[in-house]
Amino acid sequence: MHDDPVHIPIDGVLDLHTFRPREVGELVPDYLEECRRRGIYSVRIIHGKGTGTLRRTVHAILARLPGVASFRLADGDAGGWGATLVELRRGEG
Repeated sequence: MHDDPVHIPIDGVLDLHTFRPREVGELVPDYLEECRRRGIYSVRIIHGKGTGTLRRTVHAILARLPGVASFRLADGDAGGWGATLVELRRGEG
């Protein structure tokens, strides 16, 4: 079975609630790279609070991406520990 591509807006906010956990490993890097191409360098990834498994997965992905300058859990008004704020490097990398 082949799934049709899902078109998501590239606006600096990625809500992972609508995706399967197995899609995150490819989705997050692709989304962040597209943000960089469009000049969006501050991104919020919404992973939810839950058990923390998805958050840990997202953080592991972010830690290995050269285009990521930094990341941290969001403040309370931006989702708290249910979201991660990502700063992307400008230019190549």
